[in-house]
Amino acid sequence: MLEHGGRLRRAAEHCGIALTDWVDLSTGISPWAYPVPPVPEAVWQRLPEDDDGLDAAAARYYGSAELLAVAGSQPAIQALPAVLPGAHIRVLAPGYAEHAHAWRERRPRLVDAAAVEGALDDSDVLVLVQPNNPTGVHFERDRLLDWHARLARRGGWLVVDEAFADTTPAHSLAPLAGRPGLVVLRSLGKFFGLAGARVGFVFAPVEVRRALAERLGPWTLAGPARWAA
Repeated sequence: MLEHGGRLRRAAEHCGIALTDWVDLSTGISPWAYPVPPVPEAVWQRLPEDDDGLDAAAARYYGSAELLAVAGSQPAIQALPAVLPGAHIRVLAPGYAEHAHAWRERRPRLVDAAAVEGALDDSDVLVLVQPNNPTGVHFERDRLLDWHARLARRGGWLVVDEAFADTTPAHSLAPLAGRPGLVVLRSLGKFFGLAGARVGFVFAPVEVRRALAERLGPWTLAGPARWAA
């Protein structure tokens, strides 16, 4: 298990400082949240349903209907290695450590931003965060499209984690979802200040989405979280 931010109760107990006296600067936490109204009682009483309008709302916002709603991008990060083929895995580093951790059984090679270009033609899967967490490194969209095309021609995959891309939507690859060899992850919680809702989306070819859905099982996203999203 990797350590993450957001464990405010642990910090408060360790330091003996009340929860109300802290400012949480974890990357996934925002003090400005979307004003979600009270959840209707019926939402708590029914099983989640995938025809509740969430997919359509997400498609309008992100620019593609080639999506799968998940409980934050974390479950998809963990499941993708079981779905995507390839022996030579390259992961941008430094970066969100869960990516390299998820691919660890295939001994991923960590590459910095300057080394990606040179490592590409010897890669089956390239995983990166755009813009990067924690460095803020940003790749031009045309460069990403070139990398994707070069990987896809050989049956490879480009996986782009766009958890922090909401402020630069023009750079997003999500509208291109469905192309062979492209997987884009989006996270609702960070930009909208709803980290506790645990809502994310996978944009990918239909066969990848079906394999992920099969692996993650039914009701991966709770009904109240779907309603709020």
